[in-house]
Amino acid sequence: MERNVHMSYQALYRVWRPRKFADLVGQTHITRTLQNAIEQEKFSHAYLFSGPRGTGKTSAAKIFAQTINCEKTPTREPCNECDSCRGIMDGSISDVIEIDAASNTSVDHIREIRDKVKYASSSVPYKVYIIDEVHMISVNAFNALLKTLEEPPKHVVFILATTEPHKIPMTIISRCQRFDFKPIGNKVIVDRMRHIVNEEGVTVSDEALETVALAAEGGMRDALSILDQAISYSEDSVGLEDVLAVTGGVSQQILTDITSAMYDQDIKKALHLLDDLIQHGKDPGRFVYDLIYYLRDLLLYQTAPALEGMLERAVVDEKFKELADAVSVDWIQDGIIRLNQCQQEMKWTNSPKVFIEIAILSLTNRSRAKVEDSTSDRSPAISELSNRLAQIEQEVNVIKQAPATANPAPQQQQRKPTTRTSIARGSVKLGNISKSIKGDKCTSTCYDTR
Repeated sequence: MERNVHMSYQALYRVWRPRKFADLVGQTHITRTLQNAIEQEKFSHAYLFSGPRGTGKTSAAKIFAQTINCEKTPTREPCNECDSCRGIMDGSISDVIEIDAASNTSVDHIREIRDKVKYASSSVPYKVYIIDEVHMISVNAFNALLKTLEEPPKHVVFILATTEPHKIPMTIISRCQRFDFKPIGNKVIVDRMRHIVNEEGVTVSDEALETVALAAEGGMRDALSILDQAISYSEDSVGLEDVLAVTGGVSQQILTDITSAMYDQDIKKALHLLDDLIQHGKDPGRFVYDLIYYLRDLLLYQTAPALEGMLERAVVDEKFKELADAVSVDWIQDGIIRLNQCQQEMKWTNSPKVFIEIAILSLTNRSRAKVEDSTSDRSPAISELSNRLAQIEQEVNVIKQAPATANPAPQQQQRKPTTRTSIARGSVKLGNISKSIKGDKCTSTCYDTR
């Protein structure tokens, strides 16, 4: 009997799959619109749900199918108790059809759907076709679907789900109401997981939950899969180290040490820490990802310490504060750009460690070059500027000390001095300004009398 219990274990993401719109966290802008449309009986005949994996597209489609076919409809939530709701949940009602477009890409499969659409539903009011990863069907299949999408029978609703909407022809998109599912925020994921572990009776630390949320990259399904794996890996309770071991992530202490070593130009220490990580089986791609987010948090905290609640990878401790005070903003920004380039290059190589080492060397050398620039190239420039400024101040003081010359006679003031006079007067050097210029005979004779 004990064996049968273990064999019937279901993954967390299957057990806790949303059964109503309220469970579909992080997508309020979509659930509210769908609920209002169902309640007012103004829902469309075709929908396109697009967004990253694990954000609730297929779950929303199934909940929508349950709600419009619920015996208590029009309602904002399915009751999950009537025969229709339970039949759709367990897949026994054939009028709600889920199709995986990845394995049904040909035009023949779509023609089969088109031929069956005209038949009325057998046990529920609406026949619902949920086509997952719809972008994978062929161009001819899209053309075959086009007319059916444009004018389907009144008892049919199409819901197309995809992670790559740009691959779907505009002729299809224009015939659907489109809803874009966004990546779920880390805080929302943590709150949902905390509710689940409390219900499951599992002890998980807050740090562990936050690390799981970061690793999930906005996907609730991914978060629950990682959490499930961490629970299996741990002994009694799930801690930060358990999650890091499962995800291949890196602790904040190591990220702080490597960042400090790069900024302090300690190449030996930085490369030794990297080698130690790789030797202990850490994922190189995960390390670069964590380091980018750590630098991002460092920059955010340095620029606006009040936004501490928006940090996604770092915990503000004493070492983090010290590093934030020491490192310059330019260096952090350059580090994020270089690590992002490294991340792109790692996708096309079998030697990711080499590219990480190059990124670490370039960041360390940049820090060194900046120090050398500040002591060599910039000092003469600053000195020259200071000398020039002092010279200008000295000349201004000399001009201020010079006695004011008497105003010329009115008739002379109206006359225009010739170029020769201007040159004569302009040739007087600053050093001789203090001398009287009454001896200058051009003062009274060199005017243009024309």
